[in-house]
Amino acid sequence: MTATALPPPFTAAVTTATVLGCLAYLAAAARLRARGDAWPYGRDALFCAGGAVLVAGVAEPWGAAPPFTAHMLTHLCVGMAAPLLLVLGRPLTLVLRTAPVPVRRRLVSLARARWAAVWALPPVAALLDFGGLWLLYRTPLLSVAHHSPWLNTAVHVHILLAGALFSFGLLALDPVRHRPGPGLRAGVLLAAGAAHAVLAKSLYATGPPGTSFGTADLHLASQVMYYGGDAVELALAAVVAYQWYRAEGRALRRARRVQPRLRCEQPRPRRARRAQSRQRPGRAPVPTRW
Repeated sequence: MTATALPPPFTAAVTTATVLGCLAYLAAAARLRARGDAWPYGRDALFCAGGAVLVAGVAEPWGAAPPFTAHMLTHLCVGMAAPLLLVLGRPLTLVLRTAPVPVRRRLVSLARARWAAVWALPPVAALLDFGGLWLLYRTPLLSVAHHSPWLNTAVHVHILLAGALFSFGLLALDPVRHRPGPGLRAGVLLAAGAAHAVLAKSLYATGPPGTSFGTADLHLASQVMYYGGDAVELALAAVVAYQWYRAEGRALRRARRVQPRLRCEQPRPRRARRAQSRQRPGRAPVPTRW
């Protein structure tokens, strides 16, 4: 079974949009720094790296690889690595800091809308992302998509959008209506990683229904999916753990600032108040045992 290449118009459109998006991002970041605001250069590098990985994924430069392995490399770039890098660049935050006021208001209302908050919830985003992968590889959908370039395009569009939504909801770097706690996000990531690993191991044993990939191709593709997915999920876990560490550190500092104030405001013990009330002018203080 041979791999079906993405239609050239789709590849050209994604490449053009990605290049223009990276240029607009760099221009907005430069304008932000020119007016004296801070914007780390590392975010520029992460966003542009995500764009480069996305272009490489749709261009499919690994044509000499076995068909299912080539497909899995595209899935890894388009659905996992590129969305993570793009989200780490925090493009929504940059737009909110550089766009005109009316545009900012519209974006804030959109980001804080109830329906957007539901879609960005980590469990919902994980179901759309990894549930879609189970549907693709454990049903005849992949076989049908390999015979239809445009259905194959729709599958890759879903993989890209679902991967971006999962990274966006899990990391919660940009302003949203409801920011889930780090415990929930870590639990969702653990469950999603387990589902991805189980799917990869199942593909090592049997290929997708309706396909006839070779055994060596299946083994190599499942290893790419397993270990490549682990690398991206470890990066996601590192970001979530760092956010959790910073949140706990801020809570500890707030507690330390409040504790001396509460200690100063504590009432004196009852015995001390009683002893002071028994004191009379000209008499020595009454000793009090503690």
